[in-house]
Amino acid sequence: MDTSYPREELYLSHANKPDASHTVITVGAPAPPRDHLLWSLCNTLYLNLFCLGFIALIYSVKARDQKVQGDDQTARRYGRKARCYNILATVWNVTVPVLLVALVVTGIVHLSQVVNASLDLFNFKGYMAGSDEDK
Repeated sequence: MDTSYPREELYLSHANKPDASHTVITVGAPAPPRDHLLWSLCNTLYLNLFCLGFIALIYSVKARDQKVQGDDQTARRYGRKARCYNILATVWNVTVPVLLVALVVTGIVHLSQVVNASLDLFNFKGYMAGSDEDK
């Protein structure tokens, strides 16, 4: 009994034939590589935590240099690295101030609760006056 997959013979018979059913149409010129220079500059100037914005700026300048020289493949590679570092820098630049504001707000709320509780402990006049009236 033959246990091979029944389509294996069909696949092997078509493997050596050229596939003429596909047509490639090129529409317009490919998009130029992006260097993300402005985004990198903003990340460098704003908060620049762990120097991620500066690293992105370096890769952006390298991507722009390669684009000017005509090496689009290298420019795309540097542009992708610049974009990754810009994403990391942007996440850090947004997350850290939001966390700081959240910590300050929770600290103020907690401090106000502690102050109110301590004022209640030291406010014995109302308690003592009420007990004197009962006598």
